[in-house]
This record gives sequence, structure tokens and C-alpha cells, in this order.
Amino acid sequence: MDLFEQVNNDIKAAMLAHETVRLAALRGVKKEFLEAKTSKNANGELTDETAVKILQKMVKQRKESAAIFTEQNRADLAENELAEAGFIEAYLPKQLTPEEIEAEVRKIMEQTGASSMKDMGKVMGAASKALAGKADGKVISDIVKKLLA
Repeated sequence: MDLFEQVNNDIKAAMLAHETVRLAALRGVKKEFLEAKTSKNANGELTDETAVKILQKMVKQRKESAAIFTEQNRADLAENELAEAGFIEAYLPKQLTPEEIEAEVRKIMEQTGASSMKDMGKVMGAASKALAGKADGKVISDIVKKLLA
């Protein structure tokens, strides 16, 4: 079962269980998936790789919104955004720990021969491809900067 079908089935389950926050998050996911499926370049298909990118973007948006709401002393709205982010994260592949990311980045640095900050673009390109869906780009960037400095 692909992610699109899984989300549809979970929407039905959330409706039956009267889980409003989960239902709202899943409907948002379905909307994004449908938009991606019907875009000009998609040919009516949604690959799991594209779906994971969409989910990562949605989680990032929810977390950024929660941070803004927290700054504005709107804990109720922040809590809702974080809950939605949690439901969406359940569909993402298991995220790597910082130690695992660092080990992968070290391997990439050895393969590319990177040794200074001049090589950051080369390392980031390879690391982003290798760790796509498994780690946040900002975390990867921070680790690459630390290792090249």
C-alpha cells in the first residue's frame, strides 16, 4: 500500500474515532498529495519519494508555525500545530540520530576528498542526496559545517 492509500484509510479511521486534530492533519496531507498528483509534471502519479518530500515540508511548516505561536503567547495554537506535525511525522521514514548523520557525512567527506569550507557545496550536495528523507537539511548543514571548520 502506498502512502496515498494509507492516508485515505487513516482518514476514515480518524473520522470513525472522532479525532478532529488528526483528521485535519490527514486531510491537509491528502490535499497536498492530490495537488502533486494533478500537477503538470506528475502524469497522475505520486511516487513515495515525492510524497516523503511533501510530508517533510508540511512537518517543517507546522513546527515553524508552532514556534511563531509560542513567541506570541498562543500556546493553544502552538499545541495544535505540534500535534498535527506529530501525526504527519508518523508517515515519514525513521529519522537518523545526529551521530548517525555525522558518520554518513564523514564517509561522504572521505569519498569527495573534502577538507575545508570551500568543499561545503560538494559535501552538502552528496549528503543531501544520500540522506534524503532520513534527516533534516538544517541538521545535515550544521554537521557539515562543524566537520569542515
